[in-house]
Amino acid sequence: MNKVKITVLETTFNEDLAAQYGAEGLGKCPMHKKSDTFFGDYAKPDGLCDEAWKAIYQYVFALAHGAGKEPFYFKDWIRTPGVAICSCNDGLRPVIFKIERTDIPAEISYTPIEHD
Repeated sequence: MNKVKITVLETTFNEDLAAQYGAEGLGKCPMHKKSDTFFGDYAKPDGLCDEAWKAIYQYVFALAHGAGKEPFYFKDWIRTPGVAICSCNDGLRPVIFKIERTDIPAEISYTPIEHD
């Protein structure tokens, strides 16, 4: 298993929907900014939004385990092998992430429990 690089490509804000449904003073995501970079594998990287992780972890997990040697799905989504472009699930202010496979080995950061 290798680490996967997660980069914030863009933070967005849907003004029309926010005006209709958002809380007063709502703006772009306060958690991330363009070019923030994280490295993940089986676990959420420190500093990455929990909700964003829920939306992207399946791509991180797949790429960490070697998927993406061919472009994802039926080659009709992303042209670059080993890359996925995803967003968090915030409909008013989604953050767009680039997720890419690396050659950096992942290391388990916990001690597995052995059962008798």
